[in-house]
Amino acid sequence: MRQDFKNFKTNIKNKHVAIVGLGISNIPLINFLSKLGCKITLFDRKEIENFSNSEIKSFNKLNIKFVFGKNYLNYINNFDYIFKTPSIRSDILEFENARKNGSIITSEIEELLRYCPSKIYGITGSDGKTTTTSILYNLLKNSGHKTWIGGNIGFPLFSKIEEMHEEDKVVLELSSFQLMNVTLSPDVSIITNISPNHLDYHKDMDEYINCKKNIFKFQNDNSITILNRDCSITNSFEKELNGRCRKFSLDHTCDEDVIKNGAYLKNDELYVLNQRIFHKDDLKIKGVHNMLNFAAAILATIPDTSYSTIKNIAKEFSGVKHRNEFVDTINNIHFYNDSIASTPTRTLATLSCFDKKIILIAGGYDKNISYAPLLNAHDKIKKLYLIGATKQKIHDIFRKYSSDIEILTFDNFNKLVIHAYKNAEENDIILLSPASASFDMFKNFEDRGDKFKKIIQTIKASK
Repeated sequence: MRQDFKNFKTNIKNKHVAIVGLGISNIPLINFLSKLGCKITLFDRKEIENFSNSEIKSFNKLNIKFVFGKNYLNYINNFDYIFKTPSIRSDILEFENARKNGSIITSEIEELLRYCPSKIYGITGSDGKTTTTSILYNLLKNSGHKTWIGGNIGFPLFSKIEEMHEEDKVVLELSSFQLMNVTLSPDVSIITNISPNHLDYHKDMDEYINCKKNIFKFQNDNSITILNRDCSITNSFEKELNGRCRKFSLDHTCDEDVIKNGAYLKNDELYVLNQRIFHKDDLKIKGVHNMLNFAAAILATIPDTSYSTIKNIAKEFSGVKHRNEFVDTINNIHFYNDSIASTPTRTLATLSCFDKKIILIAGGYDKNISYAPLLNAHDKIKKLYLIGATKQKIHDIFRKYSSDIEILTFDNFNKLVIHAYKNAEENDIILLSPASASFDMFKNFEDRGDKFKKIIQTIKASK
């Protein structure tokens, strides 16, 4: 049950509030809470010299206190509220002690779920959630609804909550980090799939799965959850749902309930509620996984979108930035940027979109997951370029089970891309699809993708 935001404003005024982590979601939050009359202290592991003078000056104007440096959490006590960034676990000793002393530990996402007056659509999963979120947002927006997008993408929305209305729609991409401690769920939830991910953060696979379950765990009987029937883990969630269930599947011979009340593929055509929607050739973005992303988004928005809107979005939607994004062609060598692919299953999905062997650039930050699934794309890889913390793990997997793919390892990203280009043949495709996170060498996957595109621009300028 959503609560009245007026209560939050009343309760938090003049309270001592800690903001832990100067992440992207916390900058608007700091300004918002300051306007509500909070006494704010900002905590961050980084030293003060890592912040720009303009940032420090802007916070000084708000009379914000600072605690910086590696021991920053030693001083997190005697606060009424603690807003933490999702990347920090809430079960660390410092937070446990603060909780015992009466602190309320929360996050921007949890408070949005608690007080948002609008209908909320939440999307999570190991793969495809950004694309599905973007499709769902476009379906609602182009159907005439005032639609907000946030969570892992878009703008942090809690600071905009007073501008939202009951008839609006809110679309949230939600990671396992964001879902880990929430005690509220969206009105409509999608779980695209579950495969091993973020095992550097989570204690084990069970914890990762249980975090994902929070997207439906606190729903009521008026809620809807959309599940991937083809994923054994998500399919098993049906018995735990409080609300209604809709499923999507590749298999048109699946159980009768999916055919009548869900979505499926048959002869390269998408059917929803047993009605033909479009053929795969109607989609601007390619790949069977994108057919399923559309299936999930359409199931979530019924009956708030029209058939004509769905058809238009299918023809116009070109995908999300850094997701199998065509970059350029130089001397008949084609470059694609799939930097968002931070797991082997994401990379597999992208490789399936191409009808020829690919020069693949992979490797990055180690999330403690297996790279054996990449072997399923053995016949799609012409040459393998590896970099980053996971390069040896990927190298060893391929060398153990495959001997006919040329593998090259690099320490310098710029030199890797240039070498791949200089040694490519006419009509080769060079694909950056790392199957790994980016934090070993880059700020995030956007930074990695942008660096890739900048190197390609430099190569083109030198011709």
